[in-house]
Amino acid sequence: MLTIVSHPLIQHKLSLLRDKNTGSKDFRELASELAMLMAFEATRDLELEEVDIETPVTGARVPMLSGKKLALVAILRAGLIMSDSIVRLIPAAKVGHLGLYRDPDTLKPVTYYAKLPSDIGERRVLLLDPMLATGGSAVQAINLLKAQGATQIKLMVILAVPEGVAAVEAAHPEIEIVAAALDSHLNDHGYIVPGLGDAGDRIYGTK
Repeated sequence: MLTIVSHPLIQHKLSLLRDKNTGSKDFRELASELAMLMAFEATRDLELEEVDIETPVTGARVPMLSGKKLALVAILRAGLIMSDSIVRLIPAAKVGHLGLYRDPDTLKPVTYYAKLPSDIGERRVLLLDPMLATGGSAVQAINLLKAQGATQIKLMVILAVPEGVAAVEAAHPEIEIVAAALDSHLNDHGYIVPGLGDAGDRIYGTK
């Protein structure tokens, strides 16, 4: 259930994102561009229906989106950069937010905020977080979404590691994961290697 989006533009921008010399302004722009490009793959399976329209020349039957509408759910805070860019592509999507942080001692996720669309159970959900590291936050977020009635959930991340993918697959084997790269492993502090550092800190210029 893991899809790696290997498009050359995505891989090029990801390499720039990894570079420690990339400043916050450029990092934000690159992360936003990556999310927008990756959204094309993540939404590839959206349903279409034929509708009748009038072009300036003649009548035509053309494909338009149908079926369940989309909800973008960002895991705070780094997921915001992804939802903000994707909603520009799909302005009808509703946006939810989940506040999770990783306890530095246990590496377990702690929930501190949850605000989701009231009709989340009637929508396809694209769960957004730049990093899939231990998988704890993603698993907790999916648990929360399911508890609110969501049944069609897809996880989109920029970087993943085998440990995080395995954690999500063990807890939620039906969940599809879309990533720009599958990195090697986690280090002793739970950071992705080679990774790109702390995505939130690099986006917002904090430490």
